[in-house]
Amino acid sequence: MTMANSTSNTELVRPYLLGLQQRITDRIAAIDGKEFLADAWERKGATDALQGEGLTKILENGQVFERAGCGFSHVRGARLPTAATQHRPELAGLPFEAMGVSLVFHPRNPYIPTVHMNVRMICASAPQGQQTSWFGGGMDLTPYYGFEEDVVHFHTTCRDALLPYGEDKYPRFKAWCDDYFFLKHRAEARGVGGIFFDDFSDLGFDQSFAMLRSVGDAFLLAYLPIVERRKHLPFAERERQFQLYRRGRYVEFNLVFDRGTHFGLQSGGRTESILLSMPPLASWSYQMQPEPGSPEEALYTRFLPRRDWIEG
Repeated sequence: MTMANSTSNTELVRPYLLGLQQRITDRIAAIDGKEFLADAWERKGATDALQGEGLTKILENGQVFERAGCGFSHVRGARLPTAATQHRPELAGLPFEAMGVSLVFHPRNPYIPTVHMNVRMICASAPQGQQTSWFGGGMDLTPYYGFEEDVVHFHTTCRDALLPYGEDKYPRFKAWCDDYFFLKHRAEARGVGGIFFDDFSDLGFDQSFAMLRSVGDAFLLAYLPIVERRKHLPFAERERQFQLYRRGRYVEFNLVFDRGTHFGLQSGGRTESILLSMPPLASWSYQMQPEPGSPEEALYTRFLPRRDWIEG
């Protein structure tokens, strides 16, 4: 997508993202009872180095969330990293701007799923002055113990957010999410999916940005009802240990496969903010096998295999 005025588009997207970050962290803090630590940062350097600023918000050791990170960043660089140009090789090496909000919430109670959401815009500038802009993002759910009503609610909210922009969007982005959040070395899904899209400018700037806002605005609607339903469920050491074991899969995906993590590290971004998604604790166990007929086994047999969660 070619933009006649990238500055004005940047000025439209940035305040939305900052407002979204504030709305989400305010609601999560109200549920948890603990405030987020706000860490504003700025990066300056030579003209050929990555520059930019951001606001990292982090809540740790809360009553409901063991770690909840939500970061905004706006960076500029002389050469677009390869992680951002896998589908646009003609843009490799061009000057770029990237901004977005990314969050991962790791709850304390194993019956509350971990959740991830990201919305972002990237634009690259050609030598002739033309600029190409595209959007990406989505949200996905990673339960430790599966509840069908929770997963159906999450997927239904994602579908409804996309419906105004075409009936094809949810099926397309759901399949993209299923393909993307998959641990190839384990032949296993990270969670129960959601929606994911990247390199998106199909609807033109205004409507593509409107779709991005619809996804961002749907996050609290998709996740908070699940938190409220599960936060008071009692759990014991067995559930806790399984949660920590499954968190290990989250770490593996983020470090091995995640394009956002790779983009941040390849572009020389702020490591502390890039790794905001890491859980505070995780564990690995050699060839762990859940007991037959157990809720742990049900995660593998009923929830992680790819399926359509919305009937009709």
